[in-house]
Amino acid sequence: MWKTGNNDTDDATGKPAKGAATRLLRSRDGAAAIEFALLAIPYFLIVFAIIETFVAFTGEQLVANAVDTLARKVRTGQVTTANTTEADFRGMFCDEVSILIQCGAEDDGKLILDVRSFATFADIPNTIPRDGVALEASNNFTPGGPRSKNMLRAYYKWSVVTDLVRPYISGLRPVDGSVPNEFLIVATASFQNEDY
Repeated sequence: MWKTGNNDTDDATGKPAKGAATRLLRSRDGAAAIEFALLAIPYFLIVFAIIETFVAFTGEQLVANAVDTLARKVRTGQVTTANTTEADFRGMFCDEVSILIQCGAEDDGKLILDVRSFATFADIPNTIPRDGVALEASNNFTPGGPRSKNMLRAYYKWSVVTDLVRPYISGLRPVDGSVPNEFLIVATASFQNEDY
């Protein structure tokens, strides 16, 4: 039987020779591309989840710093109901966090600012107001006068984009029962105003 230099087929039958299947299984051409294709999606999801978690923690620190800054202004009498409206106060807060968080003087439902005065520090709430697992907080702006005891609390609903775990472990659930896609940032300051 006459054979050519090509050993991939048997000329008599036209079927692949036994050695061709073995060579195909041993071939490593494109193995790295296939391995990359299999591992790229989970790898990049993990990388983006790490980056998003870092940015969310940065946003959390930014909200905490804004609460501290505005609490100082309330405590020293720079912000009172006589010289500041609720929209002005919200605008001041948004100016403090504008480097990373977009908000405005109008209520968008993502940012809730609760400024209230209390008779004693014991009256200040120490829990997050929830109805089950849904947030039940509303905007308030009633800072007290000189020597009053106040609380400034900010709630911000941070939108989660790539994190695959946090939507399932988040304590903040939408009212309609759907899978949550927000991480709740809460910052609180309790203080007594100066005698201004």
